[in-house]
Parts: sequence; structure tokens; C-alpha cells
Amino acid sequence: MYKIIVKDETNKGDIMQINLGYVGNPITLLDIYSHSLTYKDYLKYKELGNRILIDRIKLNFKNFENVLKYNYENKILFYRMTHTMFPLLTHPNINIDYKEAFKKEFNYLKKVINKYNLRIDTHPDEFCLLNSEKYDVIVNSIKILSFHLEIFKLLGINGRCVLHIGSSKPNKDVALKRFKDNFNKLDNKLKKLILLENDDKTYTVTDTLNLCEELSIPMVLDYHHYNCNHYKDEKIDKLLPRIIKTWENTGLKPKMHFSNQKSNKEKRSHSMYLNYNSFIKFINILSELNTDIDIMIEAKGKDEALLRLIRQLKFYNDYKVIGTTIIIP
Repeated sequence: MYKIIVKDETNKGDIMQINLGYVGNPITLLDIYSHSLTYKDYLKYKELGNRILIDRIKLNFKNFENVLKYNYENKILFYRMTHTMFPLLTHPNINIDYKEAFKKEFNYLKKVINKYNLRIDTHPDEFCLLNSEKYDVIVNSIKILSFHLEIFKLLGINGRCVLHIGSSKPNKDVALKRFKDNFNKLDNKLKKLILLENDDKTYTVTDTLNLCEELSIPMVLDYHHYNCNHYKDEKIDKLLPRIIKTWENTGLKPKMHFSNQKSNKEKRSHSMYLNYNSFIKFINILSELNTDIDIMIEAKGKDEALLRLIRQLKFYNDYKVIGTTIIIP
């Protein structure tokens, strides 16, 4: 895990750790990709569908093992597991006892993750919505969350799922009430699983933070989304202490997301690599908090974007570097 250590001169030399991670399959490993299967293709295989699906997921387990080893050897201990690792297992027409089918793989990877001391989270796709107007979407979303919870248990992970608030139909007030009503009906274990992040189009940092405070949900600040979507009077440095407070009593470091816009025409899309100056600006803001934080790099360049950023930090600053730890006076 890459650590940017910030000395707090006002607090007797205490230090702050900001750990960096990345999302999905590392692009450095050219032979690592998700082995998927659509439901349409599954049906084509008829009675062989389950066997083929199981075989592909077993390939994903092997890839996941290689990714974990790659991360550990590169001292990257903060990682978002791709949601494409287990295709179709939550589909209503798929009936596979995955706990039994992959018992050996789960038990083995549980030992690997424990040995490497990794923090692993997930981010279900855009179809996981707790405030949809459609009842079947809500039911399926709860099924997806329950599945993620089971996967975390099987892997021995104290993981969390990052969600967006979601729909704003017919308006924000009604949609927020719908989210609250559906969230409050969840089992406590599912409630504990959820993290909420601000989005790039609808729900700002303030919108999300107010909801998180009301429902006692930890908030994930997405700095790129904040730059895309914020109220005129919304100042991130003023809101950060409140965001950090939502993580109290979780036993986890506050988590944030960082990326940059792809271009002036595609401001909401993620960049391939990071804007170094923008990152330093963000870090300087965070350094006032004197709180350990994990930052998920969401650039399209994945692990390469992270490693490039580390090289830039070493080159452009007079930081003392020990291994992958950067000391900022």
C-alpha cells in the first residue's frame, strides 16, 4: 500500500497516512481479464450452461489470486474487486450452489487475503439502486447486496459496498425519502455493508452527506464527482470534517475516490492518468485533517496510473522516500 505520510507539526510530530489503491484488473498483467458469460450465451449451451459458467468463474478465481499476489508484491494493499468476477450468480434463473461449487477456491483465497492483509471493497454496477421507482429493481438490488455480503464472508473480508444514492425521479425530495424508507427496511448486516458516494450529475457532496448523517452511513467523498457536480457555495474543505465523522465507530479508515476528467468535452469521464497538480492540491487539503485515509484511484490506467503517480511524487517533490512511503514535512 502506498503511503503518503504527512507530519503534523502542531501535534507533537504525529503522522497521517494516506494509502492509495486502484480498481479492477491491473492492466500491467496482460493475461488478466474477467471471464464472463451472458445469459443469452448461457442458454445456448443448454445442459452444459452450469458447467461452463462454473469453469469460467474458476478461471476468475485463479486470476484474482494472481492480482492479489501482484498487488502485494507492489505494496498495493487497498483494492476494489471487480464485480464481473462472478457472472450470472445473482440471475433469477441461475441455480448454482456457489458456496459448494467454489468451496476450495474460497477457502484458499481467504488464507491468501489474510496473509497479505489486504483491504478489499466492491462497487456494484449502476443497476444496484435502493431508491428505484421499480419494485423488481429494489428486490434485485437487495439480492445483489446480500450476495456481496456472502462473498465477503467466504473470503474473510471486512468489506463494504460503495453505492450511489441513485434515482432522482420524480424529484430529489421524493427520491431521497424512497431511499430512506428502503434502507430502513434492510437487515442490519446489509445496512452496515453500505457506503454512499456523491455522484457526478445529481446528488452533490452536501446531498449525500446529509443523508449519510441521518442514516448513519459512512460517506465516500468522490473528488472528481465533486468537481463535476457541486453547489456554488459548497466548499470541500469545510465539509471534510463532517465526512470524516461519518466513519466513526466503523473501525475502518475513511475512504475516498480520486480521478480527473478525461477532457474538457468529456468532463464526467475518468482520465487515463492523473493530473499531478490536482492530486497534490487535494492532498494538501486532506493534510489539515490529521486523519488516516484510503484513496481509491479511479483512473482508466488503473495500476499503471497509480504507479506513475508514485514516480511523479518521488521526482517532483523533495519528499523523503522510504520504500513506497513518502514523507511530507
